[in-house]
Amino acid sequence: MMKTNSETGRKLTLVIGVYFIAKAILNMILGGGFGGIIYALIEAFALYTGLMYINYLLAVACVLGFVLNLKNNLTNLGSNWIYLVEGVIDLGCAFLLATNKDIKEHFTNKWTEIGDLFKK
Repeated sequence: MMKTNSETGRKLTLVIGVYFIAKAILNMILGGGFGGIIYALIEAFALYTGLMYINYLLAVACVLGFVLNLKNNLTNLGSNWIYLVEGVIDLGCAFLLATNKDIKEHFTNKWTEIGDLFKK
């Protein structure tokens, strides 16, 4: 088990990971594919690890997802309003991942310690 230097940061990233999974399930119900759930599970696991710089990588992914879908979501606002709401929440998650002191402190595990993930 890898260590965490901030229990609060780990809890916040857990909430973000659960949001990613819930969003993927909702999107699958609304007509998306199963691949989104697999991607969300990978994101949640990456958040759990606390490996250095993962928070920034996922923050960029959240912002890119918002930006790439913004035009379509605004053009079809009547039927895509829920995706626009998801995008705004994604921006909030990105902001927290990149700027929150406790979250940044959680992401201090070194990549050379990745084998510790699987130790008891």
